[in-house]
Amino acid sequence: MAKPHAVIVPHPAQGHMNPMLKVAKLLYQKGFHITFVLNEFNNHRLLRSRGPTALDGLPSFRFAAISDGLPVTDDDKLQDPLVHCEALSRDAPLPFFKQLVGDLRSSTEVPPITCIVCDGVMSFPLKVAKELDIPCALFWTPSACGFLCYAYFRKLVEKGLTPLKDESCLTNGYLDAVIDFIPAMEGITLRDLPNFVRTTDPNDIMLNFAINESDKSYQGSAIILNTIDTLERGVLDVLSKMFPPIYAIGPLQLLEKNQIPENSELETIGVNLWKEDLGCLDWLDKKEPKSVIYVNFGSVARMTAQELLEFGLGLANSKQNFLWAIRPDLVLGESAVFSPEFEAEIKGRGLLLTWTPQEKILCHPSVGGFLTHCGWNSLLESIVGGVPMLCWPAHAEQTTNCWFTYKHWGLGLEITEVKRSEVEKLVRELMVGKNGKKMKAKAMEWKKVAEDAVTAPAGSSYVNFENLVNKVLLSKFQNC
Repeated sequence: MAKPHAVIVPHPAQGHMNPMLKVAKLLYQKGFHITFVLNEFNNHRLLRSRGPTALDGLPSFRFAAISDGLPVTDDDKLQDPLVHCEALSRDAPLPFFKQLVGDLRSSTEVPPITCIVCDGVMSFPLKVAKELDIPCALFWTPSACGFLCYAYFRKLVEKGLTPLKDESCLTNGYLDAVIDFIPAMEGITLRDLPNFVRTTDPNDIMLNFAINESDKSYQGSAIILNTIDTLERGVLDVLSKMFPPIYAIGPLQLLEKNQIPENSELETIGVNLWKEDLGCLDWLDKKEPKSVIYVNFGSVARMTAQELLEFGLGLANSKQNFLWAIRPDLVLGESAVFSPEFEAEIKGRGLLLTWTPQEKILCHPSVGGFLTHCGWNSLLESIVGGVPMLCWPAHAEQTTNCWFTYKHWGLGLEITEVKRSEVEKLVRELMVGKNGKKMKAKAMEWKKVAEDAVTAPAGSSYVNFENLVNKVLLSKFQNC
């Protein structure tokens, strides 16, 4: 019996690869043959971090690597996002992807390709899907509210709101102007929009990249979002009037848990670019319930050495237990080092690690708060764990996620100034203050919403995923 064959094309950033892999695994569980496409840079990184058999896959779940038109190095530093997005804007990976598709089509070892699922900012596969006359669904891995902001970037440019006239606009209150023409975002300011608008350059790579990629989304067969209908209902209603059919299928972490059995063969497949330290789970086991604040700024955010010090001293002075994941490249231009005095001060109540199993940590009963950069995966994982947040947005639509988190969802507080006194005060407020208690109660309400969304037979994300598969991804599949 022939299988449908889905080619999955993620953006090579960790925060994009992880949810794309979850979609790939869910489709595999539905009977699809999967080809998961990496760029050569990450292909090499994964083999180094996870071992030489990391990408062996399974008979019906295979990895492939293509060039993105950029040189491949042997270090573990992130690819420069500006350079990578500039290459994507030229469709630099397209000829290499066409070659891969040609090889797959001529192979007798894999079924014919029946659909493509590509990252919303990796839209070049749309051209190949059109040539093959197969569906191509675009998975926008940010929040729905982030995606809607990107869809309005062109209008921001047309109204002269961005690019900024000069650097003074960053400090003279200009960013506090309320933007009144984006539906479902009443009261949002320019400061709360994705930070790509904070440029003075009309040719800014990231601003124009976001505009062009969101424009291309109109050509997709469907838009996939890792969100919950109830959480972003107003925004989803707006998007549904603008784009091809929208399928909100999150949180993917829970959908995956509900649909893929424990001890599945899929457990051997992962795309973490850093090796996880699992010993922290034993450390958490020894702590009181809800007594630990987890700190992680994601896979891309960077900070100065002074900001690292201020966060560290604020956490230490709060006298709260904390677990902090510090990537080797977190600090700009240097490695992250604390003094022996700091190490002595936090002994027993503070644990510093390089990379952690975040989904497991945020669901651990000892964790009662999350200091986060407000990346969308992290925010959803916090909701799944019923954990409120301290938000320090760093990049892209994280500022928008932060605004919704404290303004609409009652799930967090914003850190506006990285000073040890401010960090200390907010950590205490989150962990043991009155506001913290209210946010913890609200977090448990949203946790229940998330669980209901993925539950058969009527959960919104469960139903949306079934419809995505049957109405879109299988629309050209003929079962022989």
